[in-house]
Amino acid sequence: MVTGEIKNKIDKIWTDIWAGGITNPLTVIEQLTYLMFIRSLDEKELENEEFEHMTGQKTDKIFPQSKIGQSMRWSKLKEKDSREIFDIVSQRVFPAIKNMKNGRLPDFSEIGEMIDIPEDASIKEERKTAFAKYMEGAAFLIPTPQVLQKIITGLDDLYEHDIEDFDMQGDLYEYMLGKLATAGQNGQFRTPKHIRELMVELLAPTPEDCIVDPACGTAGFLVSASEYIRRNYESSMTTEQWENFMGAAFTGFDTDYTMLRISAMNLMLHSITNPEIDYKDSVSKQNQVSSKYTICLANPPFKGTVDAESINDDLKAVTNTKKTELLFLALFIRLLKTGGRCACIVPDGVLFGSSKAHKSIRKELVENHKLQAVISMPSGVFKPYAGVSTAILLFTKTGSGGTDSVWFYNMKADGFTLDDKRSEIEENDIPDIIERFHSLEKEIDRDRTEQSFFVPKEEIVENGYDLSINKYKKVEYVAVEYPPTSEIIAEIKELQKKISEGIEELEAML
Repeated sequence: MVTGEIKNKIDKIWTDIWAGGITNPLTVIEQLTYLMFIRSLDEKELENEEFEHMTGQKTDKIFPQSKIGQSMRWSKLKEKDSREIFDIVSQRVFPAIKNMKNGRLPDFSEIGEMIDIPEDASIKEERKTAFAKYMEGAAFLIPTPQVLQKIITGLDDLYEHDIEDFDMQGDLYEYMLGKLATAGQNGQFRTPKHIRELMVELLAPTPEDCIVDPACGTAGFLVSASEYIRRNYESSMTTEQWENFMGAAFTGFDTDYTMLRISAMNLMLHSITNPEIDYKDSVSKQNQVSSKYTICLANPPFKGTVDAESINDDLKAVTNTKKTELLFLALFIRLLKTGGRCACIVPDGVLFGSSKAHKSIRKELVENHKLQAVISMPSGVFKPYAGVSTAILLFTKTGSGGTDSVWFYNMKADGFTLDDKRSEIEENDIPDIIERFHSLEKEIDRDRTEQSFFVPKEEIVENGYDLSINKYKKVEYVAVEYPPTSEIIAEIKELQKKISEGIEELEAML
């Protein structure tokens, strides 16, 4: 857990970077990502050396064994003079991690020039799929030796005294990503952690699943899914399942290389060493992926339209529109295998929009697949950077229907105030949502005046496939009895009398 003391340490590092002239939160996180990655490489090398010492078995080295290669290690460089640290990191370490091949840093000659390592086809392919792939357009932007030394000292203090394992390291990174919420437009990249965890708990992924987020941002949904799997299956996972977990189980697409780098590092900090994180315009003709994944978790873009010429024809066949929120719903269906499940966030307009495109995507879910649940969320969930009302849709791809009835839940509280401060409170419907969703047989007889209830498919069809909860819930009116008019008038006269007497007493005092 990230305590107040740890937050203060992170905020101090953050302030040092801001003071150095880097004020974009996304850039701050990106620069810290590089340094955390550099440190993690040395930690891994120390583990390799300890294993080699204890067993006598040779291990592959990450760092070159030359004098200059060893000088790039975090444990060696952190004690040096600030100017020397700056030169080593900016001129050696950073170029080296941009050119990692097959999990190894390239070698340097004694005069500091990089020695080219011959590339065979397998290494080229490895470079395409490893972290270095996302480093190709990276830039080292720490402005001065003094700022770099403060950051290194601050990170070292955190790792040595506060960060105990991958969970804590991930929590630290999550706290930093949380600062994007105050970054205006950047807030679109992040869904609150407790909402992501709710959606993951509802789908309950297993080590066998292949999970995709086609609008991955900082890879928060993939991280939450990985944490759920580790929490529930870590002690029983087979070698094959671990291999799947470390790479193929997690796929994300985005159209921003900065976000791809942060996504890759975020996943790496959660033991996912080789995820499939790709630059891809998900709803365009560039993306031809279909029927590949068993789980889809996503919070797609709510605003904007795309160029009609670039939209994939498969998606337009389902909902002929340029609205991204509708196109992404059609995409989720296409990406999933038959039997695959999806939990996604949509703006309320998707639920009741009257356009032909809105109705067609809702009809597709209800008639051709199995729409299971619509969870209405309060409008403050995405504050302070957005006040839009949203809902979570849960469905299974069948291609042959299966929707008999749809479960609706009216979330009133998510454990935080619904204002810009988003302070923690006791009221929280999330545990109740999870419990009820996993025991739907108990929900059948609930009345529509309650917080959750079922609506039969026939009624949804009759209402033009409207999926807004307000269309179906019943408001219970309680009769209020008022006293006779004569009594009310008598009470008013009595009040007037008292007011008059009070005014007379005040006048007598003058």
